[in-house]
Amino acid sequence: MTKAKNGRHHVVIGSGVAGSQAAETLRAREPDARVSILTLSSLLFYNRYDLPKVFRGHRDWREFLAYPAEYYRDHRIEVRRCSRVAGVDATRRAITLEHKEEIRFDTLLVASGGRGYVPEELSEFRPLMHPFSSYTEAVTAAAAVPERGHVIMLGGDMIGLDLARTLIDTRYRVTLVAGAQTFWPHEVAEDERPGLIAALESMGIEVIEAADAGGIASIERGAKGLSARRVLFRDGTELHGDAVMPFFGLSPSVEFMLGSGTDIERGLLVNPALRTTSEGIYAAGDVCQIWSDADKRYRFYYGWKNVRAMGDLAARNIAGDDDPWVPAQDEKLHIGSDGKIQSPFWEYE
Repeated sequence: MTKAKNGRHHVVIGSGVAGSQAAETLRAREPDARVSILTLSSLLFYNRYDLPKVFRGHRDWREFLAYPAEYYRDHRIEVRRCSRVAGVDATRRAITLEHKEEIRFDTLLVASGGRGYVPEELSEFRPLMHPFSSYTEAVTAAAAVPERGHVIMLGGDMIGLDLARTLIDTRYRVTLVAGAQTFWPHEVAEDERPGLIAALESMGIEVIEAADAGGIASIERGAKGLSARRVLFRDGTELHGDAVMPFFGLSPSVEFMLGSGTDIERGLLVNPALRTTSEGIYAAGDVCQIWSDADKRYRFYYGWKNVRAMGDLAARNIAGDDDPWVPAQDEKLHIGSDGKIQSPFWEYE
């Protein structure tokens, strides 16, 4: 591998909103540097917030790409697709891929995002669920639900509720099995919850409180000739639908950093400049916890605007700046004048 004129090689792990924005900013700030993106995805950057469009009939992957392939060539951004990172050696500044290839870096930005979380007590039922975190998963889920079919949504985080809006708008039936993760990542006070649940119902979403039914006992395949899925509750009641979709929030994708020596809690711990505890390594997006002086703790910041701003800030600081993180969006969940919920996490344009 040839080195750029100034000898700097910036590597970004992750091709989502944060990673792609960082690569764009790095190229603008350091025209002669080498910029590489490593991604597990087989597709170039697409906005996962656009995935509900599959239920409107959009199934061609090319419609979802943020940039054409020529963009990366013209901006000299190398994208290594289908590349699984096995480990990072912070001392040697080396990345090892699953197939044993080693890649050296001068700076590393970890923007690997998060994967859909499923509570441990429901993990055995994963094979009967349809996740919705990637283009492939979204197309598979849409193909599983017949026209005007019934989707059983578990958890109901804001990603899921965004999808529910599209499903209701396109005349699907949605039943939400609500629980502790409903409205995640919003922090909802106990006295606010009834009004917000009522707002969901006014949007056309049927709501079952999991706790009122004793919790989920099992998820099964439906009997021949009936709906494809059957959810059984501990109080003996059951729910039938065409697909069960889990939306319990995100779990940071940090497993490949576990032996790096970089401090990790749930995500990678970073200071307000998005620097980790390892020299030359930064983190941005759903994978990192940023120190907040106001809250006196490390915390996550979610939403398209925040994640994009993190990617840009990390790249600027890699290029020599030393600016602190400032949230780019409100985090308050509202009920609009039409009685429907409105979330800043749904603003991604």
